[in-house]
Amino acid sequence: MDPGGGPPASDGPDGSSIKPVSSLRAKFENMNKAGDAPTTPATPRPVSPVPKPERLQSAAPVAAPREPPAVPKMRPKDKLNLAGLHPLGANTNSPDSPTRPGLPAVSPRPIHPPSLLVEPPQSPPKRSVEGTVGDRPGFLNTDSLVKQPLSPGTGPRTFKIPSRPHTPILEPRTPVLEPRRSPRLTPSQPPSPPPPRRSTELRRERSVKDMKPTPPPINRAEKPTVPFRSSYLADASQVQELRNRLNNHEKVSPFSSPPSSNGSPGTPEEDDIPPELPTRPRPQIHSRQPPEMQGLGRSNTFHVGFEPPPVHHSVASKRRDQSDTNGVSKGPITPQLTGEHRPVLPARPPQSALEPVRTVTVASVAPPRPPRPGVNTNVQDPGTVTTAQKRVSSTPTAQLPPPPSRSHGRSMTVDRTSSRVPSAFRATPTPVETRPADALIGGANRPEPGLAPAVAAYPDTSNTNRSKPYLSKGAHEIATKYDSRVFAVCGDLVCTTGTLTRLWNLLDGDLLMSLPMGEGQRGSSVIFKPGHNVDEEGKRLWIGNNFGELIEVDIVTQSIVSNRPNSHGRHEIIKIHRHYNELWTLDEGGTLHVWGPDETGVPSLANGPTQSFRLPKGHLFSIVVDDELWLSTGKEIRVFLPTLDGRAQFQVLVRPLIQDGAGDVTAGALLTSEPDKVFFGHTDGKISIYSRSNYSCLAVMNMSGYKINSLAGVGQYMWAGFNNGKISVYDMSQTPWAVKKDWQAHDNPVVKLIADPSSVYRFDRYQVVSLGADNMLRSWDALLQEDWLSGEMKNKDTSYCTMEKLKVLCLTWNAGASTPNSLRYSDGDASFFQNLLQSSDSPDILIFGFQELVDLEDKTATAKRFLKPKKKEGSDQERMSHQYRDWRDFLVRSLDDYMSGDLYQLLHTAPLVGLFTCVFVKADLRERITNLSSAEVKRGMGGLHGNKGAIVVRFMVDDTSLCFINCHLAAGQSGANQRHNDIAAILDASILPGERDPAVRMDSYVGGGDGTQILDHELCLLNGDLNYRIDTMSRDTVVTAVKSGNLTKLLERDQLLVARRRNPGFRLRAFDEMPITFAPTYKYDVGTDNYDTSEKKRSPAWCDRLLYRGSRGRIEQLDYRRHEVRVSDHRPVSGRFRFTVKRIDPRKRATAWMQCQQRWEDLRVKEAGEAKLYYLTKIIGYDVTTAQRLISERSNRRDHRSPSRHRE
Repeated sequence: MDPGGGPPASDGPDGSSIKPVSSLRAKFENMNKAGDAPTTPATPRPVSPVPKPERLQSAAPVAAPREPPAVPKMRPKDKLNLAGLHPLGANTNSPDSPTRPGLPAVSPRPIHPPSLLVEPPQSPPKRSVEGTVGDRPGFLNTDSLVKQPLSPGTGPRTFKIPSRPHTPILEPRTPVLEPRRSPRLTPSQPPSPPPPRRSTELRRERSVKDMKPTPPPINRAEKPTVPFRSSYLADASQVQELRNRLNNHEKVSPFSSPPSSNGSPGTPEEDDIPPELPTRPRPQIHSRQPPEMQGLGRSNTFHVGFEPPPVHHSVASKRRDQSDTNGVSKGPITPQLTGEHRPVLPARPPQSALEPVRTVTVASVAPPRPPRPGVNTNVQDPGTVTTAQKRVSSTPTAQLPPPPSRSHGRSMTVDRTSSRVPSAFRATPTPVETRPADALIGGANRPEPGLAPAVAAYPDTSNTNRSKPYLSKGAHEIATKYDSRVFAVCGDLVCTTGTLTRLWNLLDGDLLMSLPMGEGQRGSSVIFKPGHNVDEEGKRLWIGNNFGELIEVDIVTQSIVSNRPNSHGRHEIIKIHRHYNELWTLDEGGTLHVWGPDETGVPSLANGPTQSFRLPKGHLFSIVVDDELWLSTGKEIRVFLPTLDGRAQFQVLVRPLIQDGAGDVTAGALLTSEPDKVFFGHTDGKISIYSRSNYSCLAVMNMSGYKINSLAGVGQYMWAGFNNGKISVYDMSQTPWAVKKDWQAHDNPVVKLIADPSSVYRFDRYQVVSLGADNMLRSWDALLQEDWLSGEMKNKDTSYCTMEKLKVLCLTWNAGASTPNSLRYSDGDASFFQNLLQSSDSPDILIFGFQELVDLEDKTATAKRFLKPKKKEGSDQERMSHQYRDWRDFLVRSLDDYMSGDLYQLLHTAPLVGLFTCVFVKADLRERITNLSSAEVKRGMGGLHGNKGAIVVRFMVDDTSLCFINCHLAAGQSGANQRHNDIAAILDASILPGERDPAVRMDSYVGGGDGTQILDHELCLLNGDLNYRIDTMSRDTVVTAVKSGNLTKLLERDQLLVARRRNPGFRLRAFDEMPITFAPTYKYDVGTDNYDTSEKKRSPAWCDRLLYRGSRGRIEQLDYRRHEVRVSDHRPVSGRFRFTVKRIDPRKRATAWMQCQQRWEDLRVKEAGEAKLYYLTKIIGYDVTTAQRLISERSNRRDHRSPSRHRE
C-alpha cells in the first residue's frame, strides 16, 4: 500500500506480481497433469527484503539431516521450489529453486502446526551441529531435542550423516514431541489440488474455529507443554495472513496430509493430537539400518550439544499406551501397513531385539596363523557353531550387515553401555567369562584399597652376583648416537626412535636403516608390526609421532609405505601395544584406538581404527594382560577390556586399584611362572602384586630404595631397571625373594627393559635388551648361563673339594689414643689380653682391629698428618709411627707369652690415621696362604682424610678367599645416612688386585667378582667402630633400660638393625651378626663404669660391632662378647668363628664341570622350548598344537643344517 493510502500497488513487497487467488488455485490444479512444464522456470523469484534471523545469516543455509526415506532417493540436483512441487513419483524438470527468504523468528505464542511448509532443499550444514542446537531460542523445550526418536529414520537434528551430503530435505518446524513430517505423499494417496495463494505465501492453516474439539495433548515427559514455535520462514504478519487464507478447511494443501492419514486431509484427530514419539527400532522389514547410518555407527562419533538423559520406564509405558490409543503412526514416509503400531521404547538396560547393533567382521587370518583360542566375553547360543577366535561376540536376534570403513578418524571414546550415550548407539553390557561379580563394575565386595599385606622384609642379598651377563655371541652394546627414549626388539633387530628412527642388527651391530622424522617431528612410540604368519614378523614397523601421526615403514626397502596423519588428532602417540594380530595405539589425550586385522590378517593404516575408546589422562604405564589393558595414572591402576566390536563392558572395575603405601606406578611385568599375578613397580622402589582372577592386591614388596623405571619377566626371574643405572634380577621362587644379580648396566638411569622371546624362536638366543639415558643399547643373556654354571659348580664343590675348618679370633676396640702402657694402671686392664688369648681355644687366625690409636681430637696432630706427605718407601718400621709400632710389638709379646704351645707369625699390619690392623696366623698355615694384599679407603673430609675409613686385608687359604675389614665410620647421633654412605663406598670400592683366570674366579670368588671388591670374597669379616646409635630415645631412658637389662627395647631402635630391616639399599644387609646380649659399649667415662656424664652426655650405643658374610654358611660364629677395659671410653668386643676353607682336586673338578655343562644344555633346551611356546601362543596367537608343530619343524631344519651337532 502506498503511503498516501491509495489503492494497493500492482506488485508485492518483494517485487512479485500479486495475482488473484483463483489463478494460483488453477496453477496448483494443473500441476499434476502430465507433460506440464513449470512456468518461467528460468526466472527466479525475487527475495523478499525481510531481515534474516541469526541462524539463517550464515553463507550456507542450515538444514538438519534426516533419515533417507525408503522410497528411491532424489538426485542431488533435483531442487524444489514453489512451482515445482510434485507428488511422489511425478516427473519434474524444474531448475533449482530461488533462494528462500530469511525471516526472523516468531514470538513464542501458541499457534497450531502449519498445514504446509516448503523449504528449498539444502546440503547438510558445513558448521558444527552443536552451534545449531545452541542457537535455538530459549523458549524451546530442550527435551524436544533430547527425547526425539533415536532411530536412524527420525534421529534428532544433532546427528549428521556425512554419507548423504546432497539429499534434499524438506523440514518443517514441528511442535514439541512431534516428529518432522515428510512433504511427500505415499503413492497410494494422490494429493488434492491446493488452493491458489499469493507469491509471498509459504504455508496455510485451517481456521481454528472450524476445527472440531480435540482432547488435550498428553504430556509424556511430565513437563509443562511448550507452545509450538512458528517456522523461521515466516514472520508474525505472514502467519496471520496464512490463517485467514485457511478458514475454508475443505481446501487443504496435499502436503498437509500425514503419511498415515489414508487420504483424509484436514482431520483434526491427525493435526491437533500430539503425535506419538517414534520408537528407535523400525518395524520388521525396515529394521535394517541404511548404509548412511551404518557408516555413522561404524565410526561411533556423536556430534551432540548435550547428552540425552535416560528414558524412564514409566515414560516408555506412557508412550506405548498413547500409541495404542491414537492408532496413528507419524514420521518419515516409508512403505508400511497403514495404522500398524510401531514398537515401543524399551527400558534402558535391556536391548531391543530390533535395536540397531553395530557388528564388526574380523578379517580372517591368513594361513598358517590359525584362529586364536577365544575368551567368551558375551553370552552365546550353545547351538551356534562358530570358528574359534580370540573374541567371541554375542549373537543378537537381528544383526545388521557389516558397516563400511570409517569416513573419518574420530570415533566414540566413551563407554557404549553408559546411559549417557544415545540409545540408538548403546550396547548392552555383557558378562566377561571367569570374571567374579565382586570385581566387576557395580561389585560391592571388591577389596578396599590399601588393605594388601605389606611385606617389610627385603629380598635376600647374601648371594648376589655382580657380573654382567654378557651374551657369548653378537654385539653386546650399540650406541644410538642421538637422544632416544623408545625402542622395540624383534629377534635380531632392534629399533629406536626419536628425531631419527634407526634399526640395527644385534648379531653384528650393523646399522640397517636410518630414517629422519622431519622438522619438528619426533617418534614417540614404535613397534614391529605383526605379520600374517610367524615368518613374516619383523618386516615392518609402526611409528607414532608427537603430532598424532602413525607411520608404517618397510624395513627391506627402508621406505614409508603408509601413513595416517592426525590418526590421534594432534595428540602425541605415547604407546603402541600388541595384542596378537591387533595393535592398540594410545595418545596423551586418553584416546585408545584398536586396529584390528584386515582381510590379510594384519592391521592396516588404510582402513582406520576398528574401535576407539576413551581412557583417563595422565598415563604413566600400561600393560596388556590377556585381553585386558591395565593402565596406571599415578598410584591408581584401572582395568579395561578393549574389543574389536566394542560390545563388551569396556571398564572392568568400578574403582581403581590403589595402594596408599606405595608410590606412583612406573613399570609392570608378567611372569610365566606366576600366571595369575601381575607385578607393578613404583617410584619408591616397591613392587605390588595383583591377582588376575579377582583383582586383589596380594602383597607389596620392598625391593629397593631407588625408583623402578622398568620391569621385565623371564621365567621365574624378574628383571628391574632402576634410576641409578643398575639392573637387578630377582628370583621369585624363593621366600623372601633373592637378589640373583645386581650390576651397573648404564651410567645413567635405565629407561626401558624388554625381554624378547622372539629371539629364542628366530635364532635360538634368549635376550633382554636395555636402553639407558646414556643413549646406549645393551643386550643381556636372559638365561644367565654364566651365573647358572658358577652356582652349580659351587653347589657341587663338596664332590671335588676337600673341606677344612679353621678357628678364627677377631677383636675390635676403639682404644681412645691409649697405649699398651695404659693397661698397667689397673689389674683388670692388665690381664685383658692374657684372658682373651688363653680363652680363645688356640685360633688359627687372629685379627686385631684398632680404632683411634692416635688422638683424633688433637687438631695440631691431625693437621700434620693431613698435610705431611706419607712415606711411600722404606720398611714398615720406618713408615709406621711409634703408636702403631708399640701396639704391634705388644701383641707379638702377648702371643709369645700366653700362647706358648703354638707358634704364630705376623702375617700383615696396616695403619690408617688411627686405624690399625694386625693379622697373625699359625706357622703351619702360613705356607698355604697366597695372594696377600691390602688396601685402604679414606672417608674423612670427603674421602681426602683417613680419620674415617677402612683398612682391607685379603688373602687366600688354599682355594678359598678371605677378606678382613677394619672400619671407623662417621660419628654423631644424626649421622646415620653418612654412615650408610661410608659403608657403601667401602664395599663398592674396587681397590684390590683382580684375578684374571676365569677358572680361579669361578672357584675362589663369589658373586661373579674377580677379587677387586670386598664382596667378591667367599669369607668376609668386618669389625670396627661403626658408630651406629640408638634412635628416638633419650639418654636417661637408654641408661635406665640398660640397668634393668631391657636390651630388646634398645635393639629395636638400633640404627644398624633398623636399616637392615627397612632400607633395601643398606649394604650391610649382606652381612650377618650374632644376636647381641651385652650392654652398649659406648660411651663411658674413662676409668669408670659410668656412661657419659660430661657436658654432652652422649647416649649409650652399640658402636663396636662384628659382622660376617660367608658363602653357603661357611662361617659359624661361636661367641660374641664385650670385655671390661676402662682405659678407653669404648669397651672392646671379640668373637670366635669357624671358617670352612676348601682345597680343589683338579681331576674331580673337570668331571664336575662336564656334568654341569650337560645339565645346562638340557635346561637351556627346556627353557628355550617354554619361551618359544609362549611366544607362538601368547604373542603370535597360535594354538598349542600348531605352535608345537612349528617348533618341531624349525628344530628339525636346524638339525639338518648342522648334522654334526648331535653326533654321539
